[in-house]
Amino acid sequence: MSKSPERHFNRRDVLAAAGVLGISAALSRRAVADLPAMEAWMQEILGERTAEEGRIVLDLPEIAENGNTVPLSVEVGSPMTEDDYVEALHIMTERNPDPQVATFRFSPRSGRAAVSTRIRLAESGRVHAVAEMSDGSVYTVSRQIEVTIGGCGG
Repeated sequence: MSKSPERHFNRRDVLAAAGVLGISAALSRRAVADLPAMEAWMQEILGERTAEEGRIVLDLPEIAENGNTVPLSVEVGSPMTEDDYVEALHIMTERNPDPQVATFRFSPRSGRAAVSTRIRLAESGRVHAVAEMSDGSVYTVSRQIEVTIGGCGG
């Protein structure tokens, strides 16, 4: 049996290895889904109200090859008049380190409550859209999306 050569590590090697391990640990903690944070944000939006399904069309791919840039379009059916309009549209996901993806504000002068953008997703999961209406009602919809390469440190 031959003896393997002795390895000597200098201070620089040890510090570099510790840095890599520290960065890896930080990224893995960041990429962990924060379902309780999403539920808390949802509760903050809803208050005592109950969200209903409907009025929202959420369009995103079923499979995203890259979580760094996922196309998303949302439209809320509303006449957008002084008496009946969308006040806010919230986009959230339960699988990102920070579930609050975006909030868009509207007024009757917006004409339409519609948004097209690109979002980052850490991993596969559900994307939720929540619309707050001027009469106090709240609508919601969600869609499942499969992400093959994560975009938030995943």
